[in-house]
Amino acid sequence: MTALVIAEHDNASLKGATLNTVSAAAQCDGEVHILVAGHDAGEAAKAACRIAGVAKVLHADGEQFAHGLAENVAAQILAIAGGYGHILFPATASGKNVAPRVAAKLDVGQISDITKVNSADIFERPVYAGNAIAVVQSLDEKKVITVRTTAFDAAAATGGSAQVESIAATADSGKSTFEGNEIARKDRPELTDAKIVVSGGRALGSAEKFREVMTPLADRLGAAIGASRAAVDAGYAPNDLQVGQTGKIVAPQLYVAAGISGAIQHLAGMKDSRVIVAINSDPEAPIFSVADYGLEADLFTAVPELISSL
Repeated sequence: MTALVIAEHDNASLKGATLNTVSAAAQCDGEVHILVAGHDAGEAAKAACRIAGVAKVLHADGEQFAHGLAENVAAQILAIAGGYGHILFPATASGKNVAPRVAAKLDVGQISDITKVNSADIFERPVYAGNAIAVVQSLDEKKVITVRTTAFDAAAATGGSAQVESIAATADSGKSTFEGNEIARKDRPELTDAKIVVSGGRALGSAEKFREVMTPLADRLGAAIGASRAAVDAGYAPNDLQVGQTGKIVAPQLYVAAGISGAIQHLAGMKDSRVIVAINSDPEAPIFSVADYGLEADLFTAVPELISSL
């Protein structure tokens, strides 16, 4: 049956996670359609049309979708769910907010965080912090799925020629309202999309040292900055920089871990990185077990030397 991908966007453009989700949907045996539910999101819908492999783009426009309120987006998906065997969301904060509502209303079991599609009804997903892979078969008529985007290559953003079909927008549910937001402006890449990530751990000792050591390295490499849960819990870095099972899942081309021991929950969030470099003074640190390159050294000496050599 046809698969429906729920686009993640800012009403002006698509977010990268949508492209990875399209790749997963294409492996579910059938056409791929995309739903763009937004307000004045015509440009996002046009961008969806250009994605290679997409057969149709459904565009629902309404002010009630402007801020992606989960209740309103879920209602729109349910209104068109009848024609789809698979409904796929990126496993982002937004996708994981909407998907369970859709699954519950359809009375089906959600298949979360898939990393591989074996067939139209068999999927793989990590369990036990990524230490084991569960093979899950769903016998439900409709499969509601969240996709770990780092596990799938992004579909080509150009080359497609799908048509936009405007559909009737469902009414505002009235169950929630948008009050406002405070958006942090960043001069560096988004953590989950960055090709290079440098992360610091508890060994940095303070927020001041974290900034003093990690920021110049990130600037030199053009990298995003991440942190271990221990560093975040200690107040060295803000919550949105946390990499790990309870933070953000990343899979960059290069991951540099400085002063991170390598707890299971952290490894679950970054071990799929293509090249991992670990700097730690403890030769028994678990991070070395997944590192492609390990440097047993004091990070306060090694990182500045690395920066000066780049």
